[in-house]
Amino acid sequence: MQSKALTGRDRDEAVRVLRESALGGPPLDVLVVGGGVTGAGTALDAATRGLTTALVETADWGSGTSQWSTKLVHGGLRYLQMLDVGLVHEALTERGLLLRTLAPHLVKPMPFLIPLRHRWWQRAYYGAGVTLYDLLANALPGRRALPVHQHTSRRGLHREFPQLREDQAIGAVKYWDATVDDARLVSTIVRTAHSYGASVASRTEAVGFVRDESGRVVGARLLDRETGSTYEARARQVISCTGVWTEEVTRLADTDGGLRVLASKGIHLVVPRDRIEGSSGLFLQTERSVLFFIPWSRYWIIGTTDTPWDQDLGHPVATATDIDYVLDRVNAALTTQLGREDVVGWYAGLRPLLQPGTRSPSDTARVSREHTVVSPVPGLTVIGGGKLTTYRVMARDAVDLALGPEAEALPSITDEIPLLGAVGEAAMRRRMPALRARFGWSAQLTDHLLHRYGSLVEELLDLIAEDASLAEPLRATPAYLRAEIAYACISEGVLHLEDILMRRTRLYYEEPRKGLDAVPEIAEIAVQWLGWGEEREAREVADYERRVRADEAAARERDDESAVRARDRVLRGEPGPDAPTVAGHDDDEEDEVVAR
Repeated sequence: MQSKALTGRDRDEAVRVLRESALGGPPLDVLVVGGGVTGAGTALDAATRGLTTALVETADWGSGTSQWSTKLVHGGLRYLQMLDVGLVHEALTERGLLLRTLAPHLVKPMPFLIPLRHRWWQRAYYGAGVTLYDLLANALPGRRALPVHQHTSRRGLHREFPQLREDQAIGAVKYWDATVDDARLVSTIVRTAHSYGASVASRTEAVGFVRDESGRVVGARLLDRETGSTYEARARQVISCTGVWTEEVTRLADTDGGLRVLASKGIHLVVPRDRIEGSSGLFLQTERSVLFFIPWSRYWIIGTTDTPWDQDLGHPVATATDIDYVLDRVNAALTTQLGREDVVGWYAGLRPLLQPGTRSPSDTARVSREHTVVSPVPGLTVIGGGKLTTYRVMARDAVDLALGPEAEALPSITDEIPLLGAVGEAAMRRRMPALRARFGWSAQLTDHLLHRYGSLVEELLDLIAEDASLAEPLRATPAYLRAEIAYACISEGVLHLEDILMRRTRLYYEEPRKGLDAVPEIAEIAVQWLGWGEEREAREVADYERRVRADEAAARERDDESAVRARDRVLRGEPGPDAPTVAGHDDDEEDEVVAR
C-alpha cells in the first residue's frame, strides 16, 4: 500500500465531504466518532470493506486514553487468574498478528520477569499459568511469534535485574510480551485508514446526533473546534468509539445505551534507564494493584495505580500522593532508592472499564476489560471496554453489528492489512548500517527510527535530500531528528505544537520540564513546514507552556479534586501559590518544579 501523507488540506477535504453528505450529497456509509485506537481501527475496518467512511475526533488523534497506556501489547497474563481464557487467547492472537504482520516495526518483543517468593508452590502455580499463556499464543504450529517461558534461579534473576532486593524473590519465571508507542500506533492506523480512502478530521467534536422521523440515527451534528463552526453530516451508520466518554456521547442520542463505563485512573513514572540496572521488564504484585518496570526506549516506565476518577474526563492528572505511592513501592522492592529528582516525567490516564449493571466506583481492579458492542437505537452502534491490544477485534465487531446481515458479504480483512511502514521494514533494517555511516547516526538512533517508522524512514530520507539540516538531531534532545518534526508537520496530521510534543514525539514526559527546552527549535521547524506566522507561533508556544505549568501545579497537590483545581487555575491564567512561571527562571527553580 502506497503511503499517503495526512495534511491540513486533507482535513479540509474531510470537512468538505462531511458537510456535503448533509447538503444533497450521498450519505456516508459509516461515520466513526472517536479517534482513539478503537475508533481508528474501526475506520480502517470500514474503509477496507469498501465502505465510504469518515472518522472524527474531538482533539488530536489518540489524545485520550490511547496516549496514556502502559505501552504493552499483551495477552493479559493476570486475566488467567480470573479464568478469562477466551479473552487472553483473543489478545494473544492479536499480539501475534501485530508482531508478525500488521505492525512489526511498531511492536517490539520484550522479556518480563515474575519474581517468586516461595520455592515450590509458586513455581508450579505461575509455571502452569505461563505454560497456558504460551500454549494459547502458539496454538498454530510453526507460527510462534515469541519464545516460550523459562524458569530462572535467584542467581539468574539477579543477572537480569540486579537491583531487586534479595528478600523479594528466590527465583523467577521469565516470559515474553511486547511494547508499543501507543499514540504512534493510533496515528499510524489513522493514516492507514486514510490511505484506504477514509476521510479523517481531528479537532471535530460530535455535539449531537441527527434522527429521522422514525427515530433512527442518520448522522451527527459536528463542531469544528478550529473554526468554531457547526454543521451536520449524514451517514447510514454511526459508530461511537469514545472510551471513557461512552455514556456522555450515547446520551446525545437521548438513550443510556445500556453500557456503563467506569473511569479508573492509572499513573506512570518515567525514569532514565541508567537509574535501574536491568535487561528485562519486571512485574510485582502490590496490595492495591500491579507494580511493573517496563524498559521503553531510553527509560523505564514504572506504574501503576488503579483508583476511581470522578473529575473531568478530559484532564486526568497525577497527584503528589500518586507519585509518592509508586516511588514508595519501588523503593520497597529495590536496593537502590529513587527520589523525585530521578523522575524525568509522569503521566496519568483513564481506563474505560465496563461495568455490569449500574455504574459504581467499586474496586476497579476486579473489572474485566472485555468489550461489548450494542445498538441502543437504530443507526447507532456503541462499543465500550476492551484494551489496546484487541483494538482490531473490537473494530471488526463494531462494524459487523452496524452492518447487520450485510457483514456476511463484506467480512473484515484487517487481519491481512499491514499498517503503513510494515511492508519493507526488514529491507530498511538492512540498509541501516550504510545510513549510520553516511549520516553519523548511532545504532540507538537508527533503532529508534525503525521502531517509529519502519519502511517510512525512506520518506524521512526524501526530506533530508531537500534540506540536509534535517539529518541533524534536535539540539535539546538528540534522540529525535529535525526531520521527524518536519515529517510530523507535513505527513502526520499535526495541527498544534502540543500534537508534536505530546504524541508525534513523547517529549512531554521523556525530557525534563516536559520538553520545554526543545520548544524553540521545534516551533521554528513547525513555522517552516506549517506556514505559521509569528503571532501563531507565539500563541502555540504560550499554550504549551501553560499546559506544562498546569500539569506541574496539579502534581504538587495531594488529592484529585485539589489537583484539578490547581490545573484549571493555571489554564485560566490565574496565578496561584507555588505556581512559578516556566520561562524566565533559573535552572535550580526549573529542577525544583520537576522534582516536586
